[in-house]
Amino acid sequence: MKILIADDEEAPREQLRAALMRLAPTAELVAASENGIDAWDDCLAHEPELCLLDIRMPGLSGLEVARRLATLAQPPQVVFVTAYGDHALSAFEAGAIDYLMKPVDDARLLQALQRAEARRSSAPAPTVQLQQLLSQLLPAARPPMRPIQASLGKEIKLIAPEEVIYFESDSRYTRVVYQGGEALIRTPLKELLASLDEQIFWQVHRSVLVNSRQIASATRIDDSSMVLTLKGRTERLPVSRQFQPLFRGQ
Repeated sequence: MKILIADDEEAPREQLRAALMRLAPTAELVAASENGIDAWDDCLAHEPELCLLDIRMPGLSGLEVARRLATLAQPPQVVFVTAYGDHALSAFEAGAIDYLMKPVDDARLLQALQRAEARRSSAPAPTVQLQQLLSQLLPAARPPMRPIQASLGKEIKLIAPEEVIYFESDSRYTRVVYQGGEALIRTPLKELLASLDEQIFWQVHRSVLVNSRQIASATRIDDSSMVLTLKGRTERLPVSRQFQPLFRGQ
């Protein structure tokens, strides 16, 4: 089983890593993420089957990462790890999601791993119920989106998020395509995700984030390929397999 762990504190992260080596030596630890933003990006890169997520992390909390994961074509199982008596724990006990209290006990971790292994070979988890549960546990309102600041020569251009058509990242820059022009910024796409409204800005590829209000249509090319057509533009944006469930039709 491919496993990802995420915790913004080094000591519990390393404790989990060591415990997994003892209790599940045949498992593959694909990433040990240091915050929620990295956890989401690492999940897209490595496609783990099980994620052990600290609940309280900067950027994106473990709950926010789990809600995003639940929308993927093949969402991983999630086990939350927490040092607090969060109000959410009683809901996790229902069995939709598992949780571990810090410091993590070997016997309890082994139980969680065994549950995950059993679920892996049975019917998939009801992701709609999982999304509803996470939506109840997360704050309903996000803070207002801040303008995107882009350097254009000596000028600092403030781009209103609602004017952005899409973002496209490479290894160095993020290209901002907005109504009236384009700009390059140094903020990685994975960091932008934490400040934008996920109901409006949809990630459709590891390197592409699009304003859903600017999408005209989604076209399936074959069983694994899909592209987006934008309103009033000629370019086509790729949709990776993981994000195709966003476009199911009615």
